[in-house]
Amino acid sequence: MMKSSYEVVLIFSVSKGEEATAALVEKFKTLIAENATVENVDEWGKRKLAYLIDDEAEGYYVLVNFESEADFPAELDRITNITDGVLRSMIIKK
Repeated sequence: MMKSSYEVVLIFSVSKGEEATAALVEKFKTLIAENATVENVDEWGKRKLAYLIDDEAEGYYVLVNFESEADFPAELDRITNITDGVLRSMIIKK
């Protein structure tokens, strides 16, 4: 099956503390590594949001570039949507 390059930006909630945020970051790094070839992980850290999301003004940003088969990004999107602590996520095909 043909693999394609993708990029995902994840914004995690920082309201539950640094340990909870670090656990979420690790969870998604592991999930992506198990299902795709990780090219690059860039942790931007805590940043001010342009607007409030769920009454939060700050979020922890992580950018991951990966290569996977076409079905994984949909599954990753599904998991981000049902995971508490994920404020926003966006997956794009490069």
